[in-house]
Amino acid sequence: MFVLFEEAGKYLGGRILSEAEASAQVELETGKRVKVKGANIVLRFEKPAPPELLAEARAMAATVDLDLAWEFAPEGEFSFGELATEYFQAQPSLVQQAAALLALFEAPHYFRRAGKGRFKKAPAEIVQQALAAIEKKKAVQAQIAEWSTQLAAGECPAPVREQLFKILFRPDKNAPEYKAVVEASRATQRAPLDLLKRAGAIDSSYQFHWRRFLFENFPKGTGFPTLSAPVIADDLPLADVQAFSVDDSQTTEIDDALSVRGIGTGTVVVGIHIAAPGLALVPGSPIDQVARARMSTVYMPGHKITMLPDHVVEAFTLQEGRDCPAVSIYATFDETSLALKGTETKLERVPIVANLRHDQLDSVVTQEWLEDASVNADSTPEVTQRVREPLSFLFRLAKQLKAQREVVRGKPESFNRPDYNFRLVGNDGEPTGNEQVRITTRQRGAPLDLIVSEAMILANSSWGGWLGELGVPGLYRSQASLAPGIKVRMGTRALPHAGLGVKSYAWSTSPLRRYTDLVNQWQIIAAARHGKTAALAAPFKPKDADLFSILSGFDAAYSTFNAHQGGMERFWTLKYLQQQGITELDAILVKDVPNGALVRADTLPLVFQVTGTQGLLRGARVRVKLGEIDEIALDVHGTVIERLDAAPTEATPEDEAGEDEEEVAGPIAIAVDLADSEAAPENTPV
Repeated sequence: MFVLFEEAGKYLGGRILSEAEASAQVELETGKRVKVKGANIVLRFEKPAPPELLAEARAMAATVDLDLAWEFAPEGEFSFGELATEYFQAQPSLVQQAAALLALFEAPHYFRRAGKGRFKKAPAEIVQQALAAIEKKKAVQAQIAEWSTQLAAGECPAPVREQLFKILFRPDKNAPEYKAVVEASRATQRAPLDLLKRAGAIDSSYQFHWRRFLFENFPKGTGFPTLSAPVIADDLPLADVQAFSVDDSQTTEIDDALSVRGIGTGTVVVGIHIAAPGLALVPGSPIDQVARARMSTVYMPGHKITMLPDHVVEAFTLQEGRDCPAVSIYATFDETSLALKGTETKLERVPIVANLRHDQLDSVVTQEWLEDASVNADSTPEVTQRVREPLSFLFRLAKQLKAQREVVRGKPESFNRPDYNFRLVGNDGEPTGNEQVRITTRQRGAPLDLIVSEAMILANSSWGGWLGELGVPGLYRSQASLAPGIKVRMGTRALPHAGLGVKSYAWSTSPLRRYTDLVNQWQIIAAARHGKTAALAAPFKPKDADLFSILSGFDAAYSTFNAHQGGMERFWTLKYLQQQGITELDAILVKDVPNGALVRADTLPLVFQVTGTQGLLRGARVRVKLGEIDEIALDVHGTVIERLDAAPTEATPEDEAGEDEEEVAGPIAIAVDLADSEAAPENTPV
């Protein structure tokens, strides 16, 4: 005796070995023996063998007209045998009964299961909805197949192109565009990114990186809502100073300026003047919400996305020829010993007499020019001559401040690698990626750079310490020590910064381009107005949850923006290699990695992997032949072809690649998973 029974959502057949009141021992065709509940047995028969019966029944079930079967089916609950009688004949054969069972079981949109072998008709409206859904699903599957075929043939359908970044990085895995890419990748055995590149979905490597960044960080675009620049209500006094700024020529957000008074009197007062949007912007205001959403200006070669709208920046930038609102810190020094006597913070209007541009003046304002009044250059601009004496004093002071910090650090700061400046020739607005790029160097620690950086460190450390003394919370950067692995962190407490050699450090000098600085400026303004009671009046109170939220949000955004800037600088460096026809580079070996080593180019901001370094130690100088450039992965590999120095020398610790070493670009992490199911099983209920 054979039986047909239901087991785990499938119908199986086998021979009864023994049978009890409520169950039977059944042997399957494979020889496996199973215990089957009596209630699960739906048919008993002598012949044919179960595999033959099921094969014939499946073939017949495929011919069943489900619409007709639904019409013939009894109202209320019914068994598959009853339907077989109505649909086939009064005395249905065993195969017809089994076919009816399988047809009913595999059409859940027509018939609901009401028990083992028993069913109930679905309401007519439900059937129509289900059929419409099935047809829609078939149409979607056909569309997926068509798009997949096009992709495999090297043609990118428009809907896939439009959804490119969503497919790659934040996919809806049920979307037909995503499924088409998965299906085509499987069919062609190509990686999804390679498949899409070959199909023309990525027509510009620069635009790929740029649009990906916008997709992930500015999904609503980079434009600003219509907002009017706020007006400062305070009647600010006019400072008795002649202030000047030092920035790059491309800088429009001029946050800081300097002034010097009292040279020749024995006591010199250095003013550090910071643009003061915090005097007009209010926490929680519409413009503040915009700034907080962005957290920082985004920089990249040839372009930037500002934190604040242009007209707001224009209202507060320290523009030459204007009396600009500023939060000023005045530091008083002994002119001979350069000992700091004290500091004072003021809210005022500051006359800006010059906006100096260091990229135009670094060759003029040299250490010799600053230290020897008899040195003159014919090309020295007149405005620079007017501020020569203040610059000379500031340079002497900057060297002293740096030396004092290095004592605290325990070792000198090292500026053995230059800064690189990128210029895109003919660029006006958003780059296309095809511009000619120029890369120039500027040695870190150049006189103007040193003057500005030491002044900003003085302001940030002084204000950070002052807020800490008053119990006013701020956003600080700290570093516990210079030991390997100890990184700079952000927090709300005034803690030492070992890397800078200061007791505390609160970013406060760039409120037009960093949100942390704007927040700290609000706190500093409260301290300037209220003194010892500032903690009660400041916008952010001790242990303010909002302050912690700002800190974490800024950390994430700033890291993302810096990574994008680094990626775009790497892109333009690779472009430079192509445009200049450079196929070989001199470099220094900085770190061993599996299957090779990392090297840093001597004259370009480029770290990349090379092979052929057997027997070479870190610090070795080599000549490298470059391989193919991948503008999507932002990568290039090389092969060492010559050793340039005489003998192998182990690098000093500062020359070695540490935790802050530039990461080498590699394959882009995408979210397309080729293991995703292509489609739901055919018998899944709609």
